[in-house]
Amino acid sequence: MTPGTLTRRLCATTLIAQALSVFLGALVAWRLGQTTDDPRAGAFLWGGLALAGLCVVAAGALRSRRGILLGWVVQFLTLAAGVVLPAMFVVAGLFGFLWWLCLTQGIRMDRLTAQRAEQERQHEQEQGGS
Repeated sequence: MTPGTLTRRLCATTLIAQALSVFLGALVAWRLGQTTDDPRAGAFLWGGLALAGLCVVAAGALRSRRGILLGWVVQFLTLAAGVVLPAMFVVAGLFGFLWWLCLTQGIRMDRLTAQRAEQERQHEQEQGGS
């Protein structure tokens, strides 16, 4: 099932907000790495920027099932980023929950909207046929 309009809007909003959080987390990891003379500091920055970019790509790809799958991949990669910056575990938990909530409730709302449109169409046919 391809996601409906409300599902796409809710999930895209979540992914864009997540991209901002991941970007800021990448900046923190980068600066902490520089402060402690960690040679991986640049990799932390570029990895975080790539993940933030992937969030934006996933938001844009939500017109298909692949976008939903990519959204789940982003959630798991954000969780994995907690190994580098433990605060990302909290970010992953919050956005993972929001992703799941927007996905389930968006599908529910799309289904209810479609049912209501069908009922209105049937009602108009009955009114026109009388």
